[in-house]
Amino acid sequence: MATLVSPPNFSANEDAEALRNSVKGWGTNEKAIISILGHRNACQRKEIRAAYEQLYQEDLIKRLESELSGDFERAVYRWILDPADRDAVLANVAIKKSNTDYNVIIEMSCVHSPEELLAVRRAYQLRYKHSLEEDLAAHTTGDMRKLLVALVTAYRYDGNQINAKLANSEAAIVHDAIKDKAFNHEEIIRILSTRSKTQLMATFNKYRDDQGISISKALLDEEANDFQKALHTAIRCLNDPKKYFEKVLRNAIKRLGSDEDALTRVIVTRAERDLRDIKEVYYKKNSVPLEQAVAKDTSGDYKAFLLTLLGKED
Repeated sequence: MATLVSPPNFSANEDAEALRNSVKGWGTNEKAIISILGHRNACQRKEIRAAYEQLYQEDLIKRLESELSGDFERAVYRWILDPADRDAVLANVAIKKSNTDYNVIIEMSCVHSPEELLAVRRAYQLRYKHSLEEDLAAHTTGDMRKLLVALVTAYRYDGNQINAKLANSEAAIVHDAIKDKAFNHEEIIRILSTRSKTQLMATFNKYRDDQGISISKALLDEEANDFQKALHTAIRCLNDPKKYFEKVLRNAIKRLGSDEDALTRVIVTRAERDLRDIKEVYYKKNSVPLEQAVAKDTSGDYKAFLLTLLGKED
């Protein structure tokens, strides 16, 4: 369930006017920006952007970028974009890092539905005039390239049909590959990048029943390399995204100085989807409400904005 609290009835023109007033003249009224945008869903935000452009012949996103700064600006910018376009931006930022942030790519490839992933690839191409897989292939090599390109180009069956015989045979294939430490076995990449999520659940469950340990735990030993870690991330995202996102948040908050990129990414991308469920998982794991942890770790307008998206009312 979502944490976003948005009104069923709103006026895009009134919101556009209020936003214009918040950035007009000296200074910026950040509270007004948070109170409007922090309570509007994706469709409403799109209408506000269109109304603003029509009324003022100006791009609202560019105006906000020029008025805001730091972590707050990045969070607002990512929030106000259409979800597929936002993911395209997140993917591009992850790819262009000196060490490609493969977790972000795996996240969107394995958590999204087939249609959502296709929408991200379309948005990426429209924005950057390259395909997502083209840029990904140019910035990665070897086994990591094979895995990531296979995951982002997947169009999985999205139904609930399960083939038990197939789950048995593919659990055995994965077990043999892990036993032989052949983590880069092409069959592992094929299975993870082509099978439906329900089919993979059956395979993961069969593996655990037969071996007494989950595939994700079996993959990580003391000498786990980046490729093993990437496989582990993919399996966690496919198997239980809420638990995966809870751990991303925990690690982001736990880090000295905190990882604002990861913190912003999870809150902004999940607020309209399942952030309420992720909050519950976080509380069970840490015995501290997520809002409290975020409030302790952030400050100013950035903190106020994240807490608004988390559903915390003043």
